[in-house]
Amino acid sequence: MTLKTIVAAAVASTVIASPVMAQDRSDWPGNFTVGTASQGGTYFAYGSGWANFMAENLDISGGAEITGGPMQNMALVHTGDLKFGLTTMGPARESREGNSPLAPGMKMDNVCAMFPMYQTPFSITALSSSGIESISDIPDGATIGFGPAGSTSDTYFPRMMETLGVDFERRNGSWSDLGGQLQDGLIDVVAFAAGIPIPAVSQLEVQTDVNIIGMNDEEAEKVINNFPVSEFIIPASTYQSLEEPSRVVSMWNFAMANCDVSESLVYEMVKLTMENNDKMVSIHKAATTSVPENYDKNTVLPWHPGAARWFNENGYEIPEDQIHN
Repeated sequence: MTLKTIVAAAVASTVIASPVMAQDRSDWPGNFTVGTASQGGTYFAYGSGWANFMAENLDISGGAEITGGPMQNMALVHTGDLKFGLTTMGPARESREGNSPLAPGMKMDNVCAMFPMYQTPFSITALSSSGIESISDIPDGATIGFGPAGSTSDTYFPRMMETLGVDFERRNGSWSDLGGQLQDGLIDVVAFAAGIPIPAVSQLEVQTDVNIIGMNDEEAEKVINNFPVSEFIIPASTYQSLEEPSRVVSMWNFAMANCDVSESLVYEMVKLTMENNDKMVSIHKAATTSVPENYDKNTVLPWHPGAARWFNENGYEIPEDQIHN
């Protein structure tokens, strides 16, 4: 091989390996932060790993921020306090319509979709020693932990429990804290809504015996008829404590950006995320569904122009009227 050939090959490989570096980055921020949720939950693990992945490959400083979850993330991204965040479709719809309990009447319409993440199953965990093996076993007046105030779980799970006739006392806190309270006998049940496997549940079952509780036919049908959720099966392999698949309900999650964020930055972030699913799965197993085919699960948020450009270039049609103008 001649010297000229070697040099030409080296230049070509450099161009292929660093396409982002060659483009105009004048409208990119010097750093970014993604709003996640509490420690011990899937949002924090997924969001932290994603931020690090973006930072390493785009040569931009980035990290995750602990927040109250989807509702608060919608507010923070809408106002521009955070450029990126993670949200669930239910809270996203309520926030866009001005029905967020954090800012009643404020229509949070400066939030744009980036890419699909995963479904959030709603599942219940109790200590095996409690004798609670089904939703109907939850005693009247039981103290139930619903996650951080304003989270997807806190927004919907109490309503679901009321619909199913459960009488309870409400407790809020981070997933890690509530898991500790359950283990110490300070609360009776934790009603989790997070991508699986939930770190706090995995930690709990290593330390003690737990029951992971699903829904029967009647309970699932009643919840699906009253809330923006669909049926979901938690595979038995998800947790050591499951002997068979557990039927619950779930809601889709999407990554989002403030609509004013640089189109080219969002394009590169979506490209990295959608074209490297193996890396995303190494960050969190829930990312097995963080694939472009699930773009159509977004029925709430307008698409960021940078995200829409990547999807349309790769054969996933997003109509013009669904793209933020």
